Amino acid sequence: MGEPLFDLWIYLSTTPLLGLTVTLAAYIGADALYRRTGRHPAANPVLWAVLLLCGLLWITGTDYGTYFEGAQFIHFLLGPATVALAVPLYAAVKRAARSLPAAIVAVLCGAVTASGSAVGIAWLLGAGEATLLSLAPKSVTTPIAMGVSDRIGGLPSLTAVLVILTGILGAVIGPPLLSAVGIKGWMARGLAVGVTGHGIATARALGVHPVAGAFSSLAMGLNGVATAVLIPLVLTLLTG
Repeated sequence: MGEPLFDLWIYLSTTPLLGLTVTLAAYIGADALYRRTGRHPAANPVLWAVLLLCGLLWITGTDYGTYFEGAQFIHFLLGPATVALAVPLYAAVKRAARSLPAAIVAVLCGAVTASGSAVGIAWLLGAGEATLLSLAPKSVTTPIAMGVSDRIGGLPSLTAVLVILTGILGAVIGPPLLSAVGIKGWMARGLAVGVTGHGIATARALGVHPVAGAFSSLAMGLNGVATAVLIPLVLTLLTG
C-alpha cells in the first residue's frame, strides 16, 4: 500500500497536478471533519485545510512555487467565488434595501475600527512602516486588499497572508463571541462577520442561516468599497 502511494506522490510532484490535487484532498478531508463535528467553528475547513497543506509541504520539502503551479487554477476561481456571494444577497434584496442606511453606518464604523485597531496595535508593538501599511486593508477580500496594499506602499504578499488569517479567525471566533455578548439577530451577526472576516467568514455565515449569509455578503462588499476609498484618502491626508 505504501509503495503505490509513494509512486503516486513522485508522479504528482513533477506535474502541476500536485497543487490542485493536494488542495482539493485537504479541503475535502477538512470539510468531512467539519460536518462530523456538527459544523463547530473550531473545525472550520479552511483552517484545517491550510494546516494540512502547510504540514504536507513542510514534510515533503515541496517549495511554494511548485505547489502554486497547480493551486493557481483554484486561485483563479477566487474572483468568481467572491462575486457569487452576491447571490444570497439578491435573494434578500428587499430586506437588505430597507436596512441599507443602518448597514452602511455599521460597516463604516466596522471598517474604521478593523483597520485602525490593527494598525494601532502593530504600531504600539513596534512594527515597521511596510508592515503597518500591509495591515491596513487586512479585513477585506484578498483581491481588493492586495490592490490597496500595493497602492499605498505595503507588501501585497504579506497582506494576502494577513487577509487569510483574519478570515479564519473571523469564522472561528466570530460566532461564539457574538453569542457570548448576546447578539442573536441574524442581520447583525451577518454584518459583523462580513466586516471582520470577509469571504471566509461569509461562507461560514451562509452555512448557518440565509439572512446572516446575505447581510455578511452585503457587509463584505460595502467594506471593500469603503476600505479601497478611505485608506488611500486618509494616508494622503496624513502625509500630504
